[in-house]
Amino acid sequence: MKEKLSRRDILLATTAVAAESLVSHQVLRAGGLENSSRFPKSIRVGIIGLEGHYSEILDAARILPQIQVTAVAEKSPALLAGASKNALLKNASNHADYRKMLDAEKLDVVAVCGENSTRAEIVQACAERKLPIVAEKPLALSIEELEATRRKITAYGVPLTMLLPMRFDPQYQKMRSIVQSGMIGEVASMGAQKSYKLGERPDWMKARKTYGGTIPYIGIHMVDLMRYVSGREFVATAGFHSRIGFPEYGEMENNTALVFQLDNQGTASLRMDYLRPQTAPTHGDDRLRIAGTKGIVEYQEGHGLTLATTSEKPGTIMDLPPGKRLFVDFLEALYNGKKPVITPDEVFRVTEIVLKAREAADTGRVVRL
Repeated sequence: MKEKLSRRDILLATTAVAAESLVSHQVLRAGGLENSSRFPKSIRVGIIGLEGHYSEILDAARILPQIQVTAVAEKSPALLAGASKNALLKNASNHADYRKMLDAEKLDVVAVCGENSTRAEIVQACAERKLPIVAEKPLALSIEELEATRRKITAYGVPLTMLLPMRFDPQYQKMRSIVQSGMIGEVASMGAQKSYKLGERPDWMKARKTYGGTIPYIGIHMVDLMRYVSGREFVATAGFHSRIGFPEYGEMENNTALVFQLDNQGTASLRMDYLRPQTAPTHGDDRLRIAGTKGIVEYQEGHGLTLATTSEKPGTIMDLPPGKRLFVDFLEALYNGKKPVITPDEVFRVTEIVLKAREAADTGRVVRL
């Protein structure tokens, strides 16, 4: 049986409930960072499009009262109506046209979270207004769009990040530190998985021209994470993708398989699907395994983070660092000059990789990266 609520509906409902339990203003923490005078009294945020991971902005606003969502642009009257019930969005001005919002509102940051096919155009419009941008992924649906967006961001010197929150999860932060320490030696092989429940999906996800493909849409998370955790670069890719069954989902692929060559001649693989049963306990099943010349570090949701090396017996890693928040990290870079965990160059590079990986799957050829 299909889910009655879409993912975006669930996110709206979840963040609305969370917003009703604001924590004390005395000592607030966001990603291990204490809330003090390091941020302005008010950071005016505009959200364009109520899709995807915009809950990253709301989660930060829930614990940092300086973050105020003052404007929302969304073409769907139903989504705008739903947003008005959210405690963090109820005082925001609503706009059907993002251009009118950008012209009418005084904003400090813009979160671009709408449908995939409109993202590059909107990001470019925000760049022209010199507004710092938090963008949903992927940044663009073609190499041409990506290059045009890069030119705009570069020309106007606009701060940019992308909603890739997995980098900030404690288990992956720990994996990165283990690899950097040399405990598993030189990285030689990586294997990753993303498996999601299908549920109800909006119409724009059912057409390639508006969706862009499952490889760019969810593959970008793991491609970014593999590069970040391993420290290795991808230099070539090949792959396959298709939709098996579920004809009502049109051109939306529900299974994909990619392989990558690393810059040291090592290899990586990524399998993804929208085939996780509705009876499963969680929406997704993410996995990452990194094998090196001295050991293996691996994370699975059901087993936790495990490490085995040539000098130590296999065991579970329990000592994890505190979690961080992507949006707070971006604000720390924006207002306090800290180096961001995700740089604009990384945003452009990972988008380029997944677009070329999609090309490899479309054509059946090995594509250089």
